[in-house]
Amino acid sequence: MTALGIVLQALALLLFAAHALRSGSTGLTASALVLLGLIASRRRLTPGILGPALAGIAVAFAIAGRDMILFRLAADLPWVRLAGIMAAVTVVCLAGAFFSFSKRGMAFYSRGPSCLREQTAAFWLTAGLLTLTRAKAPFSVLLIDRFFPGWGPLEILVLGLYAAWLTGRMLTAPDTAPLRARYWAAFSLIFFGQLALGLLGVTACLMTGALHLPVPALIVGGPLYRGGGFFMPILYLATVLLVGPGWCAHLCYIGAADALCARHGRAIPKRLPQKWRFWRVGTLFLTIGLAVGFRAFGVDTATAVWTAAVFGIFGLGVMVVASRRTGVMVHCTTFCPIGIVGNVLGKLSPWRIRIAPGCDGCGRCSRACRSLALSPEDLSRGRPGLSCTLCGDCMGACPGGRIGLRFPGLSPASARKFFFVLVVTLHAVFLGVARM
Repeated sequence: MTALGIVLQALALLLFAAHALRSGSTGLTASALVLLGLIASRRRLTPGILGPALAGIAVAFAIAGRDMILFRLAADLPWVRLAGIMAAVTVVCLAGAFFSFSKRGMAFYSRGPSCLREQTAAFWLTAGLLTLTRAKAPFSVLLIDRFFPGWGPLEILVLGLYAAWLTGRMLTAPDTAPLRARYWAAFSLIFFGQLALGLLGVTACLMTGALHLPVPALIVGGPLYRGGGFFMPILYLATVLLVGPGWCAHLCYIGAADALCARHGRAIPKRLPQKWRFWRVGTLFLTIGLAVGFRAFGVDTATAVWTAAVFGIFGLGVMVVASRRTGVMVHCTTFCPIGIVGNVLGKLSPWRIRIAPGCDGCGRCSRACRSLALSPEDLSRGRPGLSCTLCGDCMGACPGGRIGLRFPGLSPASARKFFFVLVVTLHAVFLGVARM
């Protein structure tokens, strides 16, 4: 029975690949063939992806069959044989979907981490958001569509699989800090790699074909100066509502560089004067003041761009010098105006990190935190300070496992799963659409 189920799944995918190729959708054809490889991998996440996909394919065949039958009826052509063929194809797809969640199917797909629900959620959330973005954007938002029109479904599938894989890795890692640092840095490299290609003349690597400075402060300053273009502020605020200040520790294209400088500098973070942490308030008001002032006095775009560039270059200097010397993400905790916005508005999000009773104050979490959010005073209060970015590094560092995420109505274990599904999904979506 197991062999029959696998054959039905493979046959359903091959039939859909042929159908998509006939209709000219090469991206869907390639996606179906990739799913064949997923069957061969025997990964535990396969049922959660293949089952709903085959059910959706069955619906697509049923609709196509209905339309063809109605056409033949209207043209007074024979239709019974066609109905039988399409019905058989639909049944094959439904049988393959059913096998995915049968006991034999679940036993066959037995490789990899045991977090099927979380990986399935990450895959379908990523695929759904990217599909919606692709459908609604007025231009080709996915990079592959710009070079190979119509191949967007393949990129969506690959990013969905990546989100599912990364979710499994994050949920099973005893310490997520090294893995987070790697995928965060990879996101930043891909982002700036596309920017570099755009500057070298490959304009398809730029989101709108026009260059914008990759300075986080412009999320606030840019729209105020232009008097419009509020897409980035809205996206940023929506992200903060979903994952709190987690944007700064998982999704910011600049923050990864600051984290890299801090970790490759001083091994144990140096405590900074408390007043340093309020400098971000000053840079925030400076950003707002300059943007409003430039607009009010009609300052030309070139001057505004150069001012923003100087601000960004100075920020890079803060990373290279101060962050490396102190082992602290000085740029993010004392300089970046968007950081303080995320920390404050992040309180609107229900996500919190809490320290359970019984903490002995060993300080291992403080040494892991590069945002200076776990001082002895914070530990005594049982919660991190304002500069916490929900990076989660402290959770893996605590030898007693007393530090964890909290979300109303969920246990700490469930909250941790829910959070990483959300943040990995956003990371994968941003990986697909974040370009200048």
